[in-house]
Amino acid sequence: MFLAILLAVALPLPEKDVSALVQELSGETAKRNLEGLARFHRQRGSQGFHSAAELVAERARAYGLSDVAILQFPADGKIFYGTQRSRPAWDADFAELWELKDLPVKLASFEAEAVVIAEDSESADVTAALVDVGQGSKESDFKNAKGKIVLTGAAPGAVQDLAAKSGALGIVSAALNQKTAWWGEDDNLIRWGHLETFSPNKTFAFMVSLKTARTLRERLGKGEAIRLHALVKAGQHPGNYDVVTAVIPGADPKLKDEEIAFSCHLDHQRPGANDNASGCVTILEAARTLQKLVDEKKLARPARTIRFIWPPEVEGTVTLLNAKPDFAQRIKAVIHMDMVGGGPVTKAVFHVTRGPESLPSFIHGIAWAFADFVNEQSYKFAATGSAEFPLAAPEGGKEPLLAQYSQFSMGSDHDVYQDSSFRIPSIYLNDWPDRYIHTNFDTAANIDPTKLKRAAFIGAASAIVLANAENPQWVSEASTSNAVCSADGCLVFRRKPSPKGPLAVFGYDYFTDRYKGPAVKLLGFEGTLPGALQPGLLGSGEEYAYEVLNFADGKRTAQQIRDAVSAEYGSVPLDIVVDYLRALEKIAVLEQVR
Repeated sequence: MFLAILLAVALPLPEKDVSALVQELSGETAKRNLEGLARFHRQRGSQGFHSAAELVAERARAYGLSDVAILQFPADGKIFYGTQRSRPAWDADFAELWELKDLPVKLASFEAEAVVIAEDSESADVTAALVDVGQGSKESDFKNAKGKIVLTGAAPGAVQDLAAKSGALGIVSAALNQKTAWWGEDDNLIRWGHLETFSPNKTFAFMVSLKTARTLRERLGKGEAIRLHALVKAGQHPGNYDVVTAVIPGADPKLKDEEIAFSCHLDHQRPGANDNASGCVTILEAARTLQKLVDEKKLARPARTIRFIWPPEVEGTVTLLNAKPDFAQRIKAVIHMDMVGGGPVTKAVFHVTRGPESLPSFIHGIAWAFADFVNEQSYKFAATGSAEFPLAAPEGGKEPLLAQYSQFSMGSDHDVYQDSSFRIPSIYLNDWPDRYIHTNFDTAANIDPTKLKRAAFIGAASAIVLANAENPQWVSEASTSNAVCSADGCLVFRRKPSPKGPLAVFGYDYFTDRYKGPAVKLLGFEGTLPGALQPGLLGSGEEYAYEVLNFADGKRTAQQIRDAVSAEYGSVPLDIVVDYLRALEKIAVLEQVR
């Protein structure tokens, strides 16, 4: 009886529904599906991505979901979907890098570790000397690069154009992973790399570990000649964005056309286990569980339809919502999962991330209520060995979840849904930091079935509540300041009906491509909000820009927009905000309200 009272007070879901979810959700089933996805090199438009999409669709059909489909949208580098310039498909079939000696030494093999070939590399058969260009940040670094392969510590895309201008034949990169407390600690990591999709300077780039690069650099520094042979069979070609989708149809005749969507991103290099096979299999496990419990009448069929979407990251979501505007109209809220399975070895911290201040919604409180419940139950289990709902998988760990309720941060598909052209509030579940993100060590072995089960519970429970919510106000009115404006501070702008989507998307920047005026200071601005605990809490230029555009609703003045983003990310000068608003007006994203 006490437990029933506790659940009624703390959770917006009956105890029987909580119990049904806990009993049915399987971290092991999710991990078995993850092991399947991690076999594929899932780059956009590739055969590996399509194979992964077919696996997900097959599982969704086997689980009894409705309207399972792989939607295809042409991607050739020319077609636009809102703010996204479609990127041509890219496939890699073979890549090896050899050092030529009396007994040749293989330095990199795509077959062994797919991460060694940078995305958007082109085919090549090159034998040349290796030269060290350091970071390769300026032209003078490449003075001896003509006809050679360059070794750099920078990401391939950052040196691509300078390398081509110098006459270099290819790139070997030892770029480090994202900066965390473990940054540079393991010199065996090989970071996923990419060239610039739309650069006219096509080339190839191999990724190597810091350990390999140090050895090569030391030998070159001693005057030793190093000769390499690079053989690559890869390249861009017209293709398609594949987006897998399936539904659990709603039961209410008046509400079934409204949808609560689960989202993830299916693309990544092989193995890409936590990023983001984990999110994809977790929403698949939520789908399996909800469908089974509905079929067995252990859960009532939801009033609204619940949709599941597996796209390429960001670009696939921008494409879907532009190419299928009915999706954007039907979806009322999103549960997005990007990295939700990192076990203890990854050092991951699990976040339930709130939406931007420009789009306040009650849905974030729903998600946190369930995350807080899992925190409490999992800690009790870890500390005492006993809890009513430990949510521990038989093959998984017993550690407490310790989820964090975090301020809005950018970097995945939730940005698209919550952009001002769509205004769909989104729950974002994610791991950060993860010391193996974007590396060859992001493997299935590091994924914890218990973590997958807990993330699936938070998502599935939230979906039930949202799908049955009565007369919800999905988006609340964001607060405004009462500051008196003058001159430029009184200007009012609103977003034009098109193009739809955030301005900084994958492999293409809509703003940079179109704006030809003086430098926009806001894009390089860093906030000063105290007490930040994760990337994004101190506002970066990208986040300021995202929110300035979101707040430009045809009602707020520039002064009110400045006050709102200052409260969210740290104080920013009014003139910098106004300059950006005017720049957006020049590229016809905004129009001034007279």
